[in-house]
Amino acid sequence: MHPKRKKIMVGVVALVIGISLAVTLALKAFQENLMYFFSPSEVIAGAAPETRNFRIGGLVVEDSVVRDRDSLLVEFVLTDTVNQVKVSYDGILPDLFREGQGIVANGRLNSQGVFVASEVLAKHDENYMPPEVAEAMEKAASNSP
Repeated sequence: MHPKRKKIMVGVVALVIGISLAVTLALKAFQENLMYFFSPSEVIAGAAPETRNFRIGGLVVEDSVVRDRDSLLVEFVLTDTVNQVKVSYDGILPDLFREGQGIVANGRLNSQGVFVASEVLAKHDENYMPPEVAEAMEKAASNSP
């Protein structure tokens, strides 16, 4: 092989390896920051990750909201009309948060199976329900006995 051609081939191989490494690292970072959505039924079934953050959505069960008097800690129960998951949130809830309404929360499960939320997102108006929550509720209703 001609020495000039050999240098070009080494350069091309190095370029391909470099681009492959960059794409691999970018995809890995993207995957680590991706947050999947799960319904309460999927969380109860064990489909939600135990070591990563994810989103959960559903309706806030009536009379389930318990506020701590000495802090911003709030506990409530989310349902998809089939199963329920207890949620704990330490922070200021959105103004539109209330019982019987749809919400989406970001966070992770603790060792007791309680979803510890780092963020709670409420609906926009009284007729709106996040699409993920509506879809999860329909799916749970169709899978219930």
